Amino acid sequence: MTPSSNTYGILAEFKNPADLMDAAASVRDAGYTRFDVFSPFPIHGMDDAMGLKPSKLGWIVLIHGIIGLLGGIALQVWSMDIAYPVHISGKPYLNFPAFVPVTFALVILLSAFGTFFGLFFLSKLPKLHHPIFHSNHIERATDDGFFLCIESKDPLWDKNKTIDFLTSIGASTIEQIPEESP
Repeated sequence: MTPSSNTYGILAEFKNPADLMDAAASVRDAGYTRFDVFSPFPIHGMDDAMGLKPSKLGWIVLIHGIIGLLGGIALQVWSMDIAYPVHISGKPYLNFPAFVPVTFALVILLSAFGTFFGLFFLSKLPKLHHPIFHSNHIERATDDGFFLCIESKDPLWDKNKTIDFLTSIGASTIEQIPEESP
């Protein structure tokens, strides 16, 4: 079905984290792919229940850490062996134990930048407004509410069938979320 032009999705509230986890697994098993869950705290195992792929953030951090490692060594090799070679106390020019503090600091620094900007990019930030903010109940997701939202962009989207499905899996409250401000 084509998405409704004025509906972002259907938001369903569940009573507790276990019900939300079961609902996410049921939604995934039913074939929905465009859905998200909202809860006041992380729920262990929710990624598996939703069928999410592993995050790419670890690879981004690893690549930045390797760049920091190679950059730190290259910087010190260039400055101490090529640009300004100074023979001190008979120590070798390539004194790798002396390179450890600067190299370690650059690994940590670039890994932190990679983490911050990678998360920023992967989360598609900045997102100054989201249609879910039009909900009358979503503010409870920061306190004691457990919500699941199926988007109208999902290939299986049918408003009435989606509402019936969410009711059948135990949703206590169901709300239609408009795309734009009402």
